[in-house]
Amino acid sequence: MGHYLRRNSMEEFLRRNFEVPAKNPSAEAQRRWRDAVGTLVKNRRRRFRMVPDLAKRSEAQAKRRHIQEKIRVALYVQKAALQFIDAARKVEAPLTEEVRKAGFCINPKELASIARGHNAKNLGNHGGVDGITRKLSVSVENGIKSDEISIRQNIFGANQYVEKPPRSFWMFVWDAFQDLTLIILVFCAIISIVVGLFTEGWPKGIYDGLGIVLSIFLVVAVTAVSDYKQSLQFRDLDKEKKKISIQVTRDGCRQKISIYDVVVGDIIHLSIGDQVPADGLFVSGYSLLVDESSLSGESEPVNISQKNPFLLGGTKVQDGSAKMLVTAVGMRTEWGNLMETLSQGGEDETPLQVKLNGVATIIGKIGLGFAIVTFLVLFARFLVRKGLHSSLLKWSTDDALTILDYFAISVTIIVVAVPEGLPLAVTLSLAFAMKKLMDEKALVRHLSACETMGSANCICTDKTGTLTTNHMVVDKIWLCEVSKSLEGKANSNELKAIASENVARILIDGIFQNSGSEVVRGKDGKKTILGTPTETALLEFGLHMEQLFNVRHQDCEKMKMEPFNSVKKKMSVLISLPGGGIRALCKGASEIILQMCDKIIDKNGNTVSLSEGQNKHILDVINNFACEALRTLCLAYKDMDEGYDREEIPDFGYTLIAVFGIKDPVRRGVKEAVKTCLAAGIKVRMVTGDNINTAKAIAKECGILTDDGLAVEGPEFRNKSPEELRNLIPKIQVMARSLPSDKHLLVTSLRNMFNEVVAVTGDGTNDAPALHEADIGLAMGIAGTEVAKENADIIIMDDNFATIINVAKWGRAVYINIQKFVQFQLTVNVVALMVNFVSACITGKAPLTAVQLLWVNLIMDTLGALALATEPPNEAVMKRPPVGRGDDFITKIMWRNIIGQSLYQIIVLGVLMFDGIQRNK
Repeated sequence: MGHYLRRNSMEEFLRRNFEVPAKNPSAEAQRRWRDAVGTLVKNRRRRFRMVPDLAKRSEAQAKRRHIQEKIRVALYVQKAALQFIDAARKVEAPLTEEVRKAGFCINPKELASIARGHNAKNLGNHGGVDGITRKLSVSVENGIKSDEISIRQNIFGANQYVEKPPRSFWMFVWDAFQDLTLIILVFCAIISIVVGLFTEGWPKGIYDGLGIVLSIFLVVAVTAVSDYKQSLQFRDLDKEKKKISIQVTRDGCRQKISIYDVVVGDIIHLSIGDQVPADGLFVSGYSLLVDESSLSGESEPVNISQKNPFLLGGTKVQDGSAKMLVTAVGMRTEWGNLMETLSQGGEDETPLQVKLNGVATIIGKIGLGFAIVTFLVLFARFLVRKGLHSSLLKWSTDDALTILDYFAISVTIIVVAVPEGLPLAVTLSLAFAMKKLMDEKALVRHLSACETMGSANCICTDKTGTLTTNHMVVDKIWLCEVSKSLEGKANSNELKAIASENVARILIDGIFQNSGSEVVRGKDGKKTILGTPTETALLEFGLHMEQLFNVRHQDCEKMKMEPFNSVKKKMSVLISLPGGGIRALCKGASEIILQMCDKIIDKNGNTVSLSEGQNKHILDVINNFACEALRTLCLAYKDMDEGYDREEIPDFGYTLIAVFGIKDPVRRGVKEAVKTCLAAGIKVRMVTGDNINTAKAIAKECGILTDDGLAVEGPEFRNKSPEELRNLIPKIQVMARSLPSDKHLLVTSLRNMFNEVVAVTGDGTNDAPALHEADIGLAMGIAGTEVAKENADIIIMDDNFATIINVAKWGRAVYINIQKFVQFQLTVNVVALMVNFVSACITGKAPLTAVQLLWVNLIMDTLGALALATEPPNEAVMKRPPVGRGDDFITKIMWRNIIGQSLYQIIVLGVLMFDGIQRNK
């Protein structure tokens, strides 16, 4: 292109290489085109100035520079062309009659491209998020109307992804036919039928060959049916995995719906751990961080705000909360396009399958050796026999059939010898266990987890929701320096006596304004609380206080919010008061909030300094609540003037309002489940973020904390040296006030230092590293976030600890069933090989024909796997110790049984073979 580019030639180049969609671009489009070309020419002049000493440079440098300049030219050309095309398209965005009739003012494809392409300019052209909301006929406060859903699905599409069609039954039949040994046997059977028809005629000549063919078809049919049933089970499992709910506002009510029912225009409420169900735009929210690694591969979370409002489906909320407007669903999203390229979920081989595949390969090679030797022995004896009768040079069709029969027997020996039933037995057993566990409220996401769970010798469990019911109520409260129980109507009246209306107003505002949950009114007029169990308990108490004092909480503008997470252990909000001024509200772990306070409120609502004596008294109250197995929570506030920096929430100088004691009863059956674990050699450790006294009280009630056990706090644990941890960890039964990083450190230490097989429960986004690190990650189905579930191997659908014991029981049953099958299979293999080989060497013929060997193979492989691999567990499996990480799969007792049974069967069959005929005569 030379050292200089002329403007006219560049315009001609752009027009020739980039088709402009609009025939008559607007003045604005032409202006953008000229600006783009002008920028290009200016940059090109800067880039292509003559360099006087260019001739002095080496040829390689000149070439490299020339290539770099070409790349830069291409980039500038592309940028200029795209700017022009974008400008032209902006003008030409036709609306179909259907879109107009429905009352929408934006083209569906253009709308989808805004979020997917992060097109801030196009968003601005449509009036920003507010403009898009108007063009979609949506109210941010009330959401869409239910009767519009079908119209929106017709125009903008449904939130469904195109999936590859499932494999049909005949595809499994075809796969079963691909076995090389079966193909060889089919070939032998055809030759046998052809030769038999020539020599013996119809129908006698087809008997042998037809018997082989029918046996092969039966083997193929049973294998295909078994594999097809497994695929159906995995399909059901895949559907269960995709059952994700999300909160939306529709008809003015906040409600839960499936992500597949989301439509364009929906107002979705996002919180920590949620999966973004579709592409959309940020409407409002606080501190929203989104993990886009599933789409972009970038590990750093992206901050979403009014300046960067684009949200993509398939990403996950790492922190904060927000409302989003859905602009694209299904195949119009970036995630939809990605899903289309992925095949439907298959399962990787489990460690046990890999191990047994290795065993099968070795046995197959041994069988191949025996088959070759058997064929050579039979063929050699045949040649010797022909030589003795002086007929080596005389060959007939009978001789050909005899050799073919020897070959078929040898191939069938290989078929029998290769224990393809071993991997089949593992898959059958695991699939059967997965189906049963689904009925028992455990969703196994990865096959290997079910097998590994049988070897678990340590479970690190959460407290809230797993050991307890997760149905919380405020049981006690410390308010105005008085501690009160809230059971009964009389106690409620006493509460009214100790607190003034002013105190009640501050307390009620503190509860309702500093909450991530919401009180919504259903279509039936009843109030429902949507949110976490802890916040639900506080809001229920707040509603009770409103009735008791006849006071309503104020409607305040929230300026900044820091949602609760397990690292900070507190939640804060900055609000603008209706009468002027700014108030910060904070709630969270009692010890943390108390450290931030230097004042308390008296019964009249006045602030008074917090003395050392009062501080000690409040700590005693917190410990007393905790020793009664109550979760403790503090609520505090701080008032500032209008000049305060609205971007920062203070972390000191607060006034303590109240201390709550929240009751969360232990689940029924947990104590018995823990006892079963201990009897089975599985150690249970509680890891919780609660107060240590609360944790100890619950652990003792469950039977986890014993007299010789140890309860530690997270800060103490994480500051220990590796040597101190080695001595400390075996004694730990309870870890309180722990961070997710403490749980991760505990799991890593148990696996690396003590070689334990560790199962870990988790429900929060920050539990993901520990769930991933553990041998078995167990996520909670009700309280668990989508991030936790994504990183887990098994989802406990009812959040119940007793369900975890069922998983361990089935895991052990799987292991034992496969051991039984391996013992049976190896015994039959050894006997079949030895009998055929010894008989061929001594008598010159095989005692079992190809058809008979195929029947043996059918029984010992497919039917044997069906019979032995699907036995349900019994109580005895939980009275034996777990299998260690390095233990041999085939135990010494199994080798004793295999060798003993094989010798017995070989001797009995040998006697029948060599001596049975004479005795019969």
